[in-house]
Amino acid sequence: MKELLTYIARSLVDHPDEVSVTERTQDAETVFEVRVAEGDMGKIIGRQGRIVKEIRVLMKTVAQRQGKKVSVEVLD
Repeated sequence: MKELLTYIARSLVDHPDEVSVTERTQDAETVFEVRVAEGDMGKIIGRQGRIVKEIRVLMKTVAQRQGKKVSVEVLD
């Protein structure tokens, strides 16, 4: 799942080399933290948060099929 999220984030931004995705476990949930270049924050978040919302929906769908719980956080 981390690879999928990394691929999506790198496809959206102008500086794909500066994308980093870290994975940590919190209780029974996996949390993915996405960091991008400062100028690319808007491309990941989108207008009114639409893009990041759809990324979260996609990741939750993949996780449900595997019987897991995930969340995605975009950090600056």
